Amino acid sequence: MAGKKVLIVYAHQEPKSFNGSLKKVAVDELSRQGCAITVSDLYAMDFEPRATRKDVIGALSNPELFNYGMEAYEAFKKRSLASDITDEQKKVQEADLVIFQFPLYWFSMPAILKGWMDRVLCQGFAFDIPGFYDSGFLKDKLALVSLTTGGTAEMYSRSGVSGDFRYFLWPLQHGALHFCGFKVLAPQISFAPEIASEEERKAMVTSWAQRLRTIWEEEPIDCSPPWYFGQ
Repeated sequence: MAGKKVLIVYAHQEPKSFNGSLKKVAVDELSRQGCAITVSDLYAMDFEPRATRKDVIGALSNPELFNYGMEAYEAFKKRSLASDITDEQKKVQEADLVIFQFPLYWFSMPAILKGWMDRVLCQGFAFDIPGFYDSGFLKDKLALVSLTTGGTAEMYSRSGVSGDFRYFLWPLQHGALHFCGFKVLAPQISFAPEIASEEERKAMVTSWAQRLRTIWEEEPIDCSPPWYFGQ
């Protein structure tokens, strides 16, 4: 939709990968709609995933005992967070929709993306206490997780060997995104592209592009335990 702003946080090392194709088709389709798109290509940026003392410019609030969460909160309020963090916060702040594109690692996200969450979504910026879940500070924004798996859809079913795919989405979608207030759209899961045929891979890319055509009409999921674990 023209005028909408989209941030794609992309975590894959290889531009010619299937994740790279999914990212590219999202950029192409959303651009065609007239959206303004920003991509944070974390590996290309050499994004620092570690939450350290270096994230605070200048003096610490308590140099005797380092507490990262507290120091990041104080630094956010004093505008003394490292620029690589504030650059990403500005992108998030400006976005109507944030898409996370990555391959599943150990039922989770790659370390570089986890580090982006740890450092960028700090207290004061994304949430406060009180000020989380439905009252999180990013409550006017949409988030969408687009990921690829090694295992098949059958493996990621309730009766499958890996359990329902919704189980592994709980910490990311609920514990991080919804905690910060995001309204979470249904995930886009591309199952086992490495063992799929070329036709099947093309169909996965096409279905993502088609979904994005009407993405602004979608309603968020009910981000609560029953969506993930059943009644």
